[in-house]
Amino acid sequence: MPRKHEPPHESDEWLEWAAMTPQQRWAVTDRLWAFYREAGGSLDPEPDSQSPFNTAYLPGEISAHGRTSLRVLRRGRI
Repeated sequence: MPRKHEPPHESDEWLEWAAMTPQQRWAVTDRLWAFYREAGGSLDPEPDSQSPFNTAYLPGEISAHGRTSLRVLRRGRI
């Protein structure tokens, strides 16, 4: 059974990363983020439909004509 600090399979890439100092890892991470931004990546979060702060997904939105989307099915007594 592998120890907790060892990956299940040690690749060359993982070993190279593990051999770096925290400062070296930080520098590599900075370069990766710079590449991500240059390649068109966005730091804006994805919209979350379950977030209570997302106003695009508020329940009970008013329709374009200002009324509810419910329709009266019967006007008389049952």
